[in-house]
Amino acid sequence: MGPPMRATARQTLTAGTGRAKRPRSGLLSGHVLRVIREQQGYTQEEAADQLKVAVDTIAGWETGRRPLTAVPVGQMLGLRHRLMTMGTSPALLQALERALEADVLLATALDEEVPAEENALGAMVMQRELAEVLVWPLNGVPPRVVRTLPKPARPRRGPAPAGPELTATERSVFFGQMRRTAEQARGPEQFLLRRQALYLAGYDQQEDAPDWLAYQQRTERPDDWLTHWLNERSVAAVATRQGDRDRMAYFIDTALQDDEAGEAANLAYWAYWIGETSIPQLSDDFIADNSLGSWHGERLLAHLVEGINPEHGFVDLNIHSTWALLQVRPNLLRSGTAARALRERLPVMLDSQELSPRSRRELESIRYAIRLAEA
Repeated sequence: MGPPMRATARQTLTAGTGRAKRPRSGLLSGHVLRVIREQQGYTQEEAADQLKVAVDTIAGWETGRRPLTAVPVGQMLGLRHRLMTMGTSPALLQALERALEADVLLATALDEEVPAEENALGAMVMQRELAEVLVWPLNGVPPRVVRTLPKPARPRRGPAPAGPELTATERSVFFGQMRRTAEQARGPEQFLLRRQALYLAGYDQQEDAPDWLAYQQRTERPDDWLTHWLNERSVAAVATRQGDRDRMAYFIDTALQDDEAGEAANLAYWAYWIGETSIPQLSDDFIADNSLGSWHGERLLAHLVEGINPEHGFVDLNIHSTWALLQVRPNLLRSGTAARALRERLPVMLDSQELSPRSRRELESIRYAIRLAEA
């Protein structure tokens, strides 16, 4: 099954010129820059004065008309230093860096002249901070660092989009490209590209998207354990995102529970995803050989505990992963804000009528481990 017929980026013409419209390449970083400016309480005029640029330049950056990705490296470093002196938080500065990277990936995905094998999505394994920015215009959910910000110090003047937005044509082109990339990226050397294209295709709201994804994942013929494990995890994750939790329960039962290699792979994947290590990985191999080295686990525990919520789609995986993490990192229960949050969350969760029997057993086991740690 191939992708449906969609409008292409090259078919979208600029008014009255007859020229093909170039894919936008500064949408995400421009919006993050606007968030930074608003958090500081600056108007565009005031920000332009602070950053030593013209007001039109600030406006162009924020709308993506003048992509930040086109700014020379030296000028970008100077801009970053000035943002620091303005009091920009390190978390927002890092979000801006991730947004610049995501803009490059997005522009590639919107350019149908880029061959599938040259798609930048296959260059390295994505982490959460990058993925959250990249899917922002797809699902409308801001990255965590933006979601948790206080309201801007100064109200906005006039209407403005709440987040970066793609046009209907751009969304169609993006998801069409993800489908074509996934269909063409075959073989072990392109598995990472295919896996990450399928991950992004999972955000498509087209009616045929679930059937297309299911077909793609059924026709995967992995010839090694890791590829099979990752494919099963992707199938479960996409199904969960679309409201079907049974597939994740099946994955936990068959690929994690009572499988030492599967449990280790799951924790290694989680640890990398949430940034327990800052070392980028160029392939999925680290998941199987645990080549991440030593990682503490406090950040991972905090992330998992946040997802231990009856309404969270991945609640069963979060509970099981928390239980498995505490099996290998029991000292995490002795201190830290994540451990305290877990203690507070347990009574609420155990009172829930929506827990699966396995999740209830695992939470009871965690509560018993907490009592031992406090004894």
